Amino acid sequence: MNQPTSRPDMPRFARRVVEQQTARQLALIDRWIADEERREAERRRGEERRPTEPEWLIQYGLNRNNIDAIHVGGCRAPAKSGRCSPATRQQALDSLRRRVPACPHCRPDTALGILD
Repeated sequence: MNQPTSRPDMPRFARRVVEQQTARQLALIDRWIADEERREAERRRGEERRPTEPEWLIQYGLNRNNIDAIHVGGCRAPAKSGRCSPATRQQALDSLRRRVPACPHCRPDTALGILD
């Protein structure tokens, strides 16, 4: 039943095996490339859709009635408090003129040109 394999058939068999393995590996690499391109496109879309950072921030107290501090929009000090709201330049100026403390890290009073 089993015929002995001829010598020329052995390298042909080895070639077919290598072709199949190479095709599988190339398919895996192609999938990897497609996944990375998709991730990069998602990252770019996320950056494009991200809302613009406010120029000024007002940090409120725990009761949301008192203003605790004024921040420059990029300040990371109030990031975890969750008590900040975006503000206009005029609102930030008015608050600083009413003696609301300026953040010691980002110094919005200096950025707004108010020097005491």
